[in-house]
Amino acid sequence: MDLGLRGKTALVLGAGGGLGRAIAKSLAAEGARVAVGDINATSLEPTVQDIAAAGSEALPLVWDLADLGQTEGHVASIEQRFGPVDVLINNTGGPPPTPASGQPAELWSKHFQSMVVSVIALTDRVLPGMRQRKWGRIITSTSSGIVAPIPNLGVSNALRLSLVGWSKTLAREIGRDGITANIVLPGRVATQRILFLDKAKAERENRPAEEVSAESTASIPLGRYGDPEEYAAVVTFLASTRASYVTGSVIRIDGGLIASI
Repeated sequence: MDLGLRGKTALVLGAGGGLGRAIAKSLAAEGARVAVGDINATSLEPTVQDIAAAGSEALPLVWDLADLGQTEGHVASIEQRFGPVDVLINNTGGPPPTPASGQPAELWSKHFQSMVVSVIALTDRVLPGMRQRKWGRIITSTSSGIVAPIPNLGVSNALRLSLVGWSKTLAREIGRDGITANIVLPGRVATQRILFLDKAKAERENRPAEEVSAESTASIPLGRYGDPEEYAAVVTFLASTRASYVTGSVIRIDGGLIASI
């Protein structure tokens, strides 16, 4: 199936590992030119190599999302190298595990800036070009915590949920311009972030990490953690011309983990 992404320009945030790297590689395999952003320059090197191995071009950008002043310069660099952004993958890092109560206002502000305001500002920067071309894809990766809040991830649950309201509202505003906006949420996908959270829970509860992981796996109907490539495949479809009638949606890629309808 031709997904119609050959020659398109994609920007993937958080592309230094895990879900972001898998998404960047998947888009490249479909012929997209991929700009990849991450706060860690070293972590971008394997992603660039993966994109080259997939037969496409990469533009690595060391990007601190908390610094909104970087947005214009980075987008301008992408436009100069590849042309305007057609596909935007908003994929940000997560805050540390915390309860919802008792957190300092500075912590909320810091992560609101890097996880929410940065995404909105970047999207607003690339939207005019998408509207002019009458085509675009805006895909925002969140967490299963937006549907079933995860214990001790209070900041993450709250801030990621705010992106759902934003994306749904945006989808209605830009649909007539040929642009779609969707939310994707991972369940237990095997990334360093998930391993970190399993370890943190094990330490908090004074249990072996293997026991926590086994307990988590048992709660997933498919009986295993997801593979980042499985997540990336769904994101790539949503970025494609084939997904032209999917917008304003929240797509679960969770192996059936979330019990609610």
